[in-house]
Amino acid sequence: MLFYFFVNLYNKNCDYFTFMQNFKAGTYINQGYYKSFQPTPINKNWQIEDMQVLQLLSRADRHLGRLDMYSEYVNIELYIQMHIAKEAIQSSKIEGTQTNIEEAFLSKDEIKIEKRNDWEEVQNYISAMNEAVKMLHTLPFSSRLIKQTHKVLLQGVRGEHKMPGAYRTSQNWIGGASINDAVFIPPIHTTINQLISDIEKFANDELNPLPDLLKIAIIHYQFETIHPFLDGNGRVGRLLITLYLVNKGILKQPILYLSDFFEKNRTLYYDNLMRTRTHHNINQWLKFFLTGIIETTKNGVATFDAIMQLQKNIDSKLKDIGSRSGDAHKVVEYLYNKPIIDAQAVSTIISKSLRPAYSLIALLEKLEIVKEITGAERGKLYIFEGYIDLFKETQLV
Repeated sequence: MLFYFFVNLYNKNCDYFTFMQNFKAGTYINQGYYKSFQPTPINKNWQIEDMQVLQLLSRADRHLGRLDMYSEYVNIELYIQMHIAKEAIQSSKIEGTQTNIEEAFLSKDEIKIEKRNDWEEVQNYISAMNEAVKMLHTLPFSSRLIKQTHKVLLQGVRGEHKMPGAYRTSQNWIGGASINDAVFIPPIHTTINQLISDIEKFANDELNPLPDLLKIAIIHYQFETIHPFLDGNGRVGRLLITLYLVNKGILKQPILYLSDFFEKNRTLYYDNLMRTRTHHNINQWLKFFLTGIIETTKNGVATFDAIMQLQKNIDSKLKDIGSRSGDAHKVVEYLYNKPIIDAQAVSTIISKSLRPAYSLIALLEKLEIVKEITGAERGKLYIFEGYIDLFKETQLV
């Protein structure tokens, strides 16, 4: 496949050839009382000799193709919001936010006050992904796209005072109570525009023969190393993976998210990023990243298979309920997009009063399609439990 192109090709837009085994991540620059890390530009021709990387790349490419195939014969639009919600929860969880997938579909006033900040961060992540995918129709993978995504991500939440949509103008650090005991200190802010411009050129250089899965692996590493924002770098960096794959046409829809894999392997995720900087070992990072692609795509295929089986079971249940079958199908289709519902929403969906809406809900409860979750006399909420359960705990295949 694509990796057969990496041999002895010189790109006039690249400065020089870089063999992966000779990769130098960057250098430490004395800034007075601390040293910042200045990464090496990535817009260059890369030569790969590690056969394990090539083997993993081949597998990742094959599994990604299988996942994308679902876009051809399944109404992916119905399920995208569940995928994005799960990604938002897992990516935010890496940063310490605690929200479950059911809560992601509740309104703000239905969330406990002490959890509303976490809920808002997840909602912003969902909004950022949705808006960024739309922007890809008019914008390339670019600094402007990155900034706008960051702006949406940090609107009205705990990071609202940390320059939403703008690159930092001061030094930040990772780990440690202060810069003096930091685990890692990213490059000085005056070099950010130059470094992001380098990422932009690398991402959009169609003549560069490096396969896109390896490109985005390197871009993600470099972005996290630059850490261009005061807050939200991890979440934006993980969003960029999906945006890049959609932008390049590798995925027709945003249905691949690595945050679940990164969260389950959080220590390895951070260790592999850091080891690339300290030991100049880009191959190990590529192997970890490609393994994440493989496992995540396998789980994605299994999830879509389970969704289709769920659909088949529900269709079987609904075919014998007579005149209410049409209304029931309308409600179920809504639930695939938003799996928590109340009687008012059902009334709107079927264009009937509350009385037939409650009657239809009772029928769906009896058929074990929805389940009441509030235990309240008024304002009852009903969950599409069988569907949500498919996204709660992904078992690696």
